[in-house]
Amino acid sequence: MSFPLLTATAALPAVGAIATAAVPAARRTAAKWLALLVSLATLALAVTVLVRFDPDGARYQLTESRSWIAEFGVRYELGVDGIGVALIALTALLMPFIILAGWHDADPLETKSSQWRPTQGFFALILAVEAMVIMSFEATDVFLFYIFFEAMLIPMYFLIGGFGDRAHAGSDENASAQRSYAAVKFLLYNLVGGLIMLAAVIGLYVVAGNFSLQEITEARANGSLEMATSTERWLFLGFFFAFAVKAPLWPLHTWLPNAMGEATAPVAVLITAVVDKVGTFAMLRFCLGLFPEASKWATPAILVLALISIIYGALLAVGQRDIKRLVAYASISHFGFIILGIFAMTSQGQSGATLYMVNHGISTAALMLVAGFLISRRGSRLIADYGGVQKVAPVLAGTFLIGGLATLSLPGLAPFVSEFLVLVGAFARYPVAGIIATIGIVLAALYTLVLYQRTMTGPVKPEVSAMPDLRVRELLVVAPLIALLIGLGVYPKPLTELVNPAVKHTMSDVQQKDPKPDVEAAK
Repeated sequence: MSFPLLTATAALPAVGAIATAAVPAARRTAAKWLALLVSLATLALAVTVLVRFDPDGARYQLTESRSWIAEFGVRYELGVDGIGVALIALTALLMPFIILAGWHDADPLETKSSQWRPTQGFFALILAVEAMVIMSFEATDVFLFYIFFEAMLIPMYFLIGGFGDRAHAGSDENASAQRSYAAVKFLLYNLVGGLIMLAAVIGLYVVAGNFSLQEITEARANGSLEMATSTERWLFLGFFFAFAVKAPLWPLHTWLPNAMGEATAPVAVLITAVVDKVGTFAMLRFCLGLFPEASKWATPAILVLALISIIYGALLAVGQRDIKRLVAYASISHFGFIILGIFAMTSQGQSGATLYMVNHGISTAALMLVAGFLISRRGSRLIADYGGVQKVAPVLAGTFLIGGLATLSLPGLAPFVSEFLVLVGAFARYPVAGIIATIGIVLAALYTLVLYQRTMTGPVKPEVSAMPDLRVRELLVVAPLIALLIGLGVYPKPLTELVNPAVKHTMSDVQQKDPKPDVEAAK
């Protein structure tokens, strides 16, 4: 029996989480180093998965299959395609930076209420989330996927509610109340989506007789499994609703600004750069794979929702006074682009959407983590409390600018390739949608440049006059992310070659071909 590489990649951070939580309370530094080493070891395994994966080989590779709950047809089935491999690599890559960035975020905190912040629990929860996210990208049994899709809500709830941002205006009681509200809202929204999905999962089993994604997809393709049109549409809506909450897609997005605003900056990155990607990934793997006809039926409505997310999120980002909530609304706009690319039903759109998931994760991590370093120095999330930072902390300001320029998809930085492909793919089949989506690009330039202008330029405010520049630990976090943004922006070929074969399989599932250019109309 070959080494179960996929199981090991997900199991290592899970075991690391238990070990980190078990470190004695007095040895906080040891717990931090243990969590960091586990995240680096997981990254090494993810790189091994990436190296062993053959983009031109079988659709699902490194597969594992064992009987689990035989009475109900549930199997422990794992496998990865190019899209899953890319997102596993993204998750494993970001975790060491998240841990380094949050190195002191869970240190003991003396307040009026004598609140104690258990360091071991903070880092153990981060590793637990990593394990569950990786397993979600690997699972090819629908029931197995559902378990980890829902289970990741528990550690995220405690990370949001128990380890909030210290840069909070008002009393400790008010800050605690707002953290609790954000955590409960996050949990309730996602639980409702998960319960609706559970009903759809059960319905799928009744229709198909098993939970195997590969078996159901093959049966749909060869005609041995037929679903009534109404049944397929209801099942699709049950799955899509849960994924749209996780993504998040307008109007199911309102939990995200609260969660990102109240969480620490590393946890905010964990939410939007890692956890939320499970929703858009699942749209590609499960919605389009299991319910191709229903996906095409729902496409017009989903495109409208995606366009609303793009414009709505960008407009609210323009008007924000809180740095972290601005990044949250910008992410809602970016997820609109991802969903637009997925449901444009073109190879360019879906390749762009997959690249967008990876590149958005890197760019948002860079911007939010630098913003977190900035906020920790000043003790405020309000944009108006800053000014002239580039004169006293030029390296911090420079990295903040690059992260912001990546967010607005400047050519030469990684997100540009993604956004360009999404717009090309959308315009090829839905030109009006492609045109409307470009408004989001203009608005992104507006909110990014205004944010930089108000915080980094102008006269130096007295409160920031003694602000230190980035320290060595912080540079170790930011510099690799900036290098990746530039490297993938200049040379995206390795990533495109990885995901394009998987996109072709997805296009085959929905029986769609790229529309041919209308040469006569162009003359």
